[in-house]
Amino acid sequence: MTLPTATYRIQFRNGMTFDRACGLIPYLKTLGISHLYASPIFTAVNGSTHGYDVTDANDIDPALGGRAGFERLTESLAAAGMGLILDIVPNHMAASPENGWWRDVLAFGQQSSYAGHFDIDWSEPLTLPQLGQDFEAALAAGELRIVLDETHGNFAFAYFDTLLPLNPSSYGAIANRLDDPVATRMAEAAAVTSGEDFARTMRDILFEGGDRAILRQKLDEISADRDFVKSLHEAQHWRLTHWKEAARHLSYRRFFEVTGLVGTRVENPSVFEDMHRLTIELVRHGKVQGLRIDHVDGLAEPKAYLDRLRDAVGPDTYIVVEKILGAGEALPESWPVSGTTGYEFIAALSELFVDGSGLRRLDDAYRSLAGETGDLEEGRRLAKRLMVERNFAGETGRLATIAAGIFPEINTDEIATALTELLIAFPVYRTYGDGGPLAWQDSAVLAATASQVMGRLDDRRALDHVLRLLEGKVDGDAAHEFRIRFQQLSGPVMAKATEDTLFYRYNRLLAANEVGGEPGKAPDGPEGFHRRMAERARLQPDGLSASATHDTKRGEDARARLYALSEGADVFAQAVARWREMNRPWLTELPEGAAPEPNVEWMLYQALAGIWPEDFDRGRTEELHERFTDYAVKAVREAKLHTGWIEQDAAYEDAVRAYAAALVSPENDAFLEDFERVLQPFIAAGYLNSLSQTLLKLTAPGIPDIYQGSEGFDFSLVDPDNRRPADHERLTAWLAEAGPIAKLQAAALKQRIVAIGLQLRQRQPGLFAKGDYLPLKVTGSRREHVLAFARVHKDNFAIVAAPRLMFGWLDPGVLFAGPEFWEDTAIAVPSPLHGLKADLVTGKTIEPGGSIAVAALLGSQPVGLISPI
Repeated sequence: MTLPTATYRIQFRNGMTFDRACGLIPYLKTLGISHLYASPIFTAVNGSTHGYDVTDANDIDPALGGRAGFERLTESLAAAGMGLILDIVPNHMAASPENGWWRDVLAFGQQSSYAGHFDIDWSEPLTLPQLGQDFEAALAAGELRIVLDETHGNFAFAYFDTLLPLNPSSYGAIANRLDDPVATRMAEAAAVTSGEDFARTMRDILFEGGDRAILRQKLDEISADRDFVKSLHEAQHWRLTHWKEAARHLSYRRFFEVTGLVGTRVENPSVFEDMHRLTIELVRHGKVQGLRIDHVDGLAEPKAYLDRLRDAVGPDTYIVVEKILGAGEALPESWPVSGTTGYEFIAALSELFVDGSGLRRLDDAYRSLAGETGDLEEGRRLAKRLMVERNFAGETGRLATIAAGIFPEINTDEIATALTELLIAFPVYRTYGDGGPLAWQDSAVLAATASQVMGRLDDRRALDHVLRLLEGKVDGDAAHEFRIRFQQLSGPVMAKATEDTLFYRYNRLLAANEVGGEPGKAPDGPEGFHRRMAERARLQPDGLSASATHDTKRGEDARARLYALSEGADVFAQAVARWREMNRPWLTELPEGAAPEPNVEWMLYQALAGIWPEDFDRGRTEELHERFTDYAVKAVREAKLHTGWIEQDAAYEDAVRAYAAALVSPENDAFLEDFERVLQPFIAAGYLNSLSQTLLKLTAPGIPDIYQGSEGFDFSLVDPDNRRPADHERLTAWLAEAGPIAKLQAAALKQRIVAIGLQLRQRQPGLFAKGDYLPLKVTGSRREHVLAFARVHKDNFAIVAAPRLMFGWLDPGVLFAGPEFWEDTAIAVPSPLHGLKADLVTGKTIEPGGSIAVAALLGSQPVGLISPI
């Protein structure tokens, strides 16, 4: 297998096409990228902004340039000596009539050739939660009509712009009401044709028949007969329901809470083959060198899937999985993959750059105003309970029903209670038992969780029975289904409760509220980082190392700046108290109290600090206003305390939006002046944090992944803000600049460091792919302010030195503290690394010896990357 030396994530769509990507290849090649890492490229719903709502897994989206454009891209990459990694989506597809397989299921139900492709409970009609109100109300309002779908040549139910194909057996009832020769011919043909023949036959009849305008008019007339429309609806393989019903009742597995994405059954070999036909072809023909597996935890049998995929694409294809590892959790050793997409690397950075003592002071200030919301562990339980009992009530109820059918002697309510407590207490995203006993790691997780749950139950009999199912000690199809579905549910409960609820409620330090992060854990500094990297070198040296993705909560440089709040905790807390008083006039009095509440105010000041432009112009706040206010509303919806995506409180949201708008209003002069003044040392420390974390990602174990545009500074908020197009024209111009680092602006300096690091990796691939990770001892009065390590392979090595916790020690506009700050601080160099060396950042020579004076190395530059001469 040829491993990437560095990947570059491109978000296709939103203006990024294959031809535009072709134009970036010379820039990426010069930067030092070995592999373009593409977001999903397969045909998705019309207007998709992300591509994960796939409608055809075996067609390349024409909106991106189609197969021809893709071929141009792969040819250009090959000519540049670069590879391509594709993000593929095996867990779900779009539950949309644009999806041909789904359309066929809607029309033919269980008789469809694709009924088994989707994870549907066929004990009842397929539920379609698409209505804005209940069915009777929608019918009375005239929102449902019978129409002719001329694109596909069939009769359909129309709900606004959505056209749902009708069961062919109901065509006769329509023809009888219409007294139309075309409708009659369609009904006669529908009785004897199916599948692809059905669609072709219907189109032939429709377009060779009579006046379609007359047919459309007759359909409008019978649509006014509400009783007929209702009876026709009841004759379908599906039932339209209110979208809010999905949480309590849904007959298909969805992706998290997204009812527009239906779970697929790739555990079935024929479904696997149908969904991966084009992917496997592209790999085998040398067009694609690597695969990123989206949401691997959503699959029924992840290991079996990965084994099948590995057999299909061969041993030389690089494969990583999107998998969030909990604290102390490792990727299953039996999976035939190179590693994860790298969220755990972000968690390691957080512990390195957050100051423990400052975090405790920040905690005191935060708890004084956040009240109950400031209790992380209680907040976690409440968020998980909300997910289990409301947002995923249908899935939890289905599990309880299955278990009650297996153990009729146990009351269903008791089983539901045990399940609820087990899901709430579950410490990782999921276990992986599909057949037979659990692996010892999963068994240990289950035992520890059960021990925690027992104290919350009056009677443990139901829990014992559930545990037997999860341990694989009960035979039968129902037991197997329970086990799989529990494992597919625990992950979404964890993700939605933690990342998309708790991390918007518990706002002590937003930088720690990141995917895969643990904001309640005390940071363990350089020692902890060294330990994590040693484990990474041992367990997944070829996994991706990310500092930003399309799913992270904020741009990597916004996060780096916010780390510094832990160092300047007193400064920030005092400033927040002052700012809240300044902006008190912008609060809105609502019946339940002033809005936004203090916890949200605290969150907004942090979020604004993270994206604040250094060159803020009060006369040009339009873009910042829109981004920030949109984020504010999204944040309070995700928190689900006063408003939410399911039930929205317009008055509360208006109050939050107005307050956020006031914070960036040119008229709020006193606040803006004070905010800008207070932020300066945080901005300076944040810049240096950014450069340090960048160098660490480039040199630590793992393969560095650069999210589009983040080789320069990226101060994005959560999606969709972080999916804005990068300014590659500016980045290309910066890369072409020569000259010393002292003359570069901060963002261009970051890019220069990226280029230096990536080009070293290309020159020395073995050093970083196979080299040992060697922590270096730092001595002297400022030893806590620098992290140092070496990568060593045979006779080759690289030494890395990165500053940390530099708040208050930097002059404005200067990205280093000066030699006087470092005093006697030195990096101990073991004897094999004693020879003459050069710092690649500045080009200056490092004399041989057993130590490196940090004042000489970092006294006039931000970071150090040293290589033998």
